[in-house]
Amino acid sequence: MPGLVELFVLCITLVISLVVSLGITVPLTGALVRLRANYNPKALQLDPEGNVNVHTGPIVTSFFGMLRRVYRIEGWAGLYKGLMPTAIATMVMTGFAIAALDSKRLASHGRVDPPDVGILATFVYGIFGMLVALPAAIITYRSIVTPYRLPWFRPMYSLRILLTPTERRRPWVLYLTPGLLVAQVLQISYTVVILRSLRSLLLAGDSFSSVKFGIYVVIEMLSTVIICPLEVMTTKLAIQRNHSAAEYNSVEQEVEDDAIEAPEYAEYSGQEEDVIGLRHEKDPYLGFLDCAKHIIDEEGWQTLYRAWWVTMLAAIVSAAAAASQYQGNIVGSD
Repeated sequence: MPGLVELFVLCITLVISLVVSLGITVPLTGALVRLRANYNPKALQLDPEGNVNVHTGPIVTSFFGMLRRVYRIEGWAGLYKGLMPTAIATMVMTGFAIAALDSKRLASHGRVDPPDVGILATFVYGIFGMLVALPAAIITYRSIVTPYRLPWFRPMYSLRILLTPTERRRPWVLYLTPGLLVAQVLQISYTVVILRSLRSLLLAGDSFSSVKFGIYVVIEMLSTVIICPLEVMTTKLAIQRNHSAAEYNSVEQEVEDDAIEAPEYAEYSGQEEDVIGLRHEKDPYLGFLDCAKHIIDEEGWQTLYRAWWVTMLAAIVSAAAAASQYQGNIVGSD
């Protein structure tokens, strides 16, 4: 009986923690995703037919400016776009953490901290976790940037908007999104192989050194130069839909049967103004390097560092958590 009471209390605590966490993080994550996904070319562009296209999308350069813009155009409902896929992914990954790892290593915002094992094993674990979470991340990012209303409890209707017919028929196509897997693998490789090796070198030992900790914090902060562009590119690539025919988009549909069945999709804001601008789907990024080149050529290299301070803040928190973990190991071994 006491065991059941403890389990009940644990479940209630997890539910309350999840609700509070999502209530705070979903609007912030939504603003971050929109800011990094926003397409804002610095000059006239040519469309796929070679005609001059004057892009008049919104110019938003700050995180809090995007947060205000979302609220102004879409209201509170717009701030919580992406809530359901985020909640489902978080619950699934939390359950996996409890069942497969241990109750002390819970998921945070849909991610599971890798076990404290060797570099190679951690890398493999990170790749596996990324492959499991990638479809959920794609659906979440797309649900945030879509201008269409997505009912919370009609998943098939929402997936019809978010995924192209090709992606619905062959879900594994999501893993073939040009450049996306490369960006993810590079990020995991850097954070696991390089940063984790430096963390073990500087923080592991019989005593805690404030000097070594300071060096590690600086390294984590400087890593923003590498990690932030990968995060920006991941966002832009994740919202890029995969088509069997380039001349169709996901709302117009790709095949005749889908076009006949397609309903009228309700837009979110009810205004002619969209929260963000998106790159035309008829001119997609063709891969990782192509994405980087087009971002720099069309929007400027500064685009790769949108909301860089969020990445740096996450790095500082990661360094502090690592130091706390190693200090706990030292105390535990005494």
